[in-house]
Amino acid sequence: MTTNNATQATGTPQTAVHSLQQITDAYAFCQQMVRSHYENFPVASFILPRRLRQPISVIYAFARTADDFADEGDWDAETRLMKLGQYDKYLDAIASGEAIDQPIFIALADVIEKHDLPLQLFHDLITAFRRDVSKKRFADIDDVWNYCRYSANPVGRLLLHLMDAATAENLERSDAVCSALQLINFLQDIEQDFVENQRIYLPQADLQRFGVNEEHFRTQRSDDAFAQLLQQQIAYARKKMLFGKPLGRAVGGRFGFQLRLMINGGLRVLELLERQQGNLFSRPRLSKRDWLWMFVRSL
Repeated sequence: MTTNNATQATGTPQTAVHSLQQITDAYAFCQQMVRSHYENFPVASFILPRRLRQPISVIYAFARTADDFADEGDWDAETRLMKLGQYDKYLDAIASGEAIDQPIFIALADVIEKHDLPLQLFHDLITAFRRDVSKKRFADIDDVWNYCRYSANPVGRLLLHLMDAATAENLERSDAVCSALQLINFLQDIEQDFVENQRIYLPQADLQRFGVNEEHFRTQRSDDAFAQLLQQQIAYARKKMLFGKPLGRAVGGRFGFQLRLMINGGLRVLELLERQQGNLFSRPRLSKRDWLWMFVRSL
C-alpha cells in the first residue's frame, strides 16, 4: 500500500489514487468471481436493477474471499486470523484514502465512495469470519442472533444503503430477514458444519432442553429429541422472517421483488424442514414447483 499524501485522516472514506483502468479491471475481477461461484440465491441476479449488479458483485467478492480465509484451505488458525486482519487493514486504508494494490479493495473503495456506504459494516463481516475461526459452539439463541448481527445483517443493511432505503424501520426488518436466512442456512448445513468444521450452530441451551448431545451429530441420529430441537429452531427462524416480511413491500421495484423472492424462499425451506422425515440431517432441495410457488407469491 502507498499513502495518498493529499488525504486528510478523518476516518471517513476519501478518494483513493487509482486510475480509471485500475478501477475498471478491479470491477471485472469481482464480476468474474461472482460468475464462478454458485449460491442458493444467485448473487447480482438479473432480477436486480442493473445499477446494483456491479456494486453487489464487489461486496460479494469481499465477503466470499474473507469467508474462504475462515473456512477453506489448510491454514492454521493463526494464518487465517492474519489474513482476516489484513482485510481490516485494507478497510482502514480505504478510510484514510490510501491507494491499495488489491483488486477487490480498489473496486470496494470506489463503491463505498459512490454510494456512501458505512465502512463499519464491512468490519462487522470480518468480525464474524474471525469468530468462525475460534468459536464452535453457541450458548443460547441470543448468542446465535448476536453472531448473525455480524455475519448476515450487514449484507442486508448494505443493500438498503445501495437502494437509498436505509430507514430505521427498514434496517430493523432487514436484520430480522437476514438473521432468519442465516439460521435457515445453519439448519440446512448441520451435517456439513459439524463434519467439515466441527461447528454446532444450534444453541447449547436447546440441546440440553431436548436431550440432544453431540453423539447425535457424530452418528446423525434422527430421533424424536433431535426432531423437537429442529422444530424449535424452525420456530425461531419463522418468527424473525415474518417480522421482517413487510420489508418486501416497503422496498419497491425489482429489488423489492428479489427481496420477496428470498423471503418466500426462506419460508418455503422452513416448510420443507418442518415436514422432513427420516434423515433430519439431509438438506432440503427446492423443486421446480417450489420455485414456481415462490415466484407467484413474490409477484
